[in-house]
Amino acid sequence: MITLYHLNKSRSKRIIWLLEELGVEYQIEAFQRDKETSLAPEALKAIHPLGKSPVIKDDDLVIAESGAMTEYLIDKYAADRLAPQRGTPEYVEYLQWLHFAESSAMVPLLLKMFLKKDGCKTNFLEAYADGEALKILTYLSEQLDGKDYLVGNQLSGADIMVFFVVGMVEQSGGLAFFPVLDAYLKRLRTHEACQKAEQLEKELG
Repeated sequence: MITLYHLNKSRSKRIIWLLEELGVEYQIEAFQRDKETSLAPEALKAIHPLGKSPVIKDDDLVIAESGAMTEYLIDKYAADRLAPQRGTPEYVEYLQWLHFAESSAMVPLLLKMFLKKDGCKTNFLEAYADGEALKILTYLSEQLDGKDYLVGNQLSGADIMVFFVVGMVEQSGGLAFFPVLDAYLKRLRTHEACQKAEQLEKELG
């Protein structure tokens, strides 16, 4: 039995989607952010020292980091349908997109979110975050133009990872400037497992 340690308003929504897509048996242990600080509760540190979410436990194996979870789960349960064949150029492309979601893409988007929350004036950081966010979203839009999915024109773990990135842009109102990404997000939401994940996230608060 797989256990997902879920935190509201976190990246674990895409792991719910992945688990639903895999069709494996799993359970969710839900945690709530502090209403004043928005930080994760200290109780999560009992699961993993960083005290962050998502984290999964598969038998006695505890795994943190969304990209690692996605690779592990797909390799174990769905390597034949949610990832290209290993040793192919498509698999290398898949890996790049898988990790793009938590590296190149996430840093400027998080910077923008934190700067907005803080409300401070900056000498460098705000312009840097704006420029980098525009660069990565333009790149993603260009790579998706004329395609339904990121790799091999079928849903893969890379799309499930990038789903959260595009969802962040939607929440900020930025998708109005990127119609290709808007269409991509709508396409991802046609998948029943994605719809189930979004519904479960709402129910879990």
